[in-house]
Amino acid sequence: MTWHVSEEDLRAYARGALAPPALWSADTHLSACATCRAALADAGDPAALDAGWERLDAELDAPRPGPVESLLVRLGVADHTARLLAATPVLRRSWLGAVTAVLTLTVLATHLARSTGSPTLFLALAPLLPLGGVALAYGPRLDPTYEMAVVSPVHGFRLLMIRTVAVLVAGLGLDGLATLALPGYGLSALGWLLPALALTTTGLALTPRFGPVLAPGAVGVGWAVLLYAARAAADGRTLAPFTAAGQGVAAVVAVLAAALLFAARDRFDFSLRSAA
Repeated sequence: MTWHVSEEDLRAYARGALAPPALWSADTHLSACATCRAALADAGDPAALDAGWERLDAELDAPRPGPVESLLVRLGVADHTARLLAATPVLRRSWLGAVTAVLTLTVLATHLARSTGSPTLFLALAPLLPLGGVALAYGPRLDPTYEMAVVSPVHGFRLLMIRTVAVLVAGLGLDGLATLALPGYGLSALGWLLPALALTTTGLALTPRFGPVLAPGAVGVGWAVLLYAARAAADGRTLAPFTAAGQGVAAVVAVLAAALLFAARDRFDFSLRSAA
């Protein structure tokens, strides 16, 4: 050490009277300097000294916010909400990287199959990504912070909505960027948006009954079956879910599922905690 806390500051620290920023400097220095810790032990009232050590221990043990959490706090998000958002599994680089790779390959495949006149593969896959993110966002088998989230003093429905916002921002954002790589299809390349909202809200509405993993999984299987049936009946035309009528049905399903989700909001505390 090239410097040490002054004797006057040590006495003030021991009394609990040292104010920031000198307090922060002393805390940091004392955590690494045995000489100053020994001097502090002789500096004043034992009770005040114990309080200082407790404060120092708490400072050393406090979790350090990551870059995502720090950014959310700077944007005005409450500390506890920012921590729950930052802990969402879908915000990890592994998930974001996997989704980006899948979308990239899908866009490339769509470009190679331009003879179809419709980005069917992309439209079929894109709605499943936000739905899959919901399944990964909350659950005892998939979320390493699940126990912490369950015991947090937050209504289960609000907790799930916080995580869902993170999923939708990430999933829909990546889907939107991929859509920009398909300019040749015009507005038809946006046909994934309403089905994505319909699938996500339906999966959430079924969560109190089937759980946070099985419900989105069942909805995803239902979407695959619907597309298979639509393809069999299409006879070379646009698949029914991506026609004007199909988009209208998706919008209605999204609204009805959102209403059902809101009506069942008080069941989330019991259902999500019973899954632990």
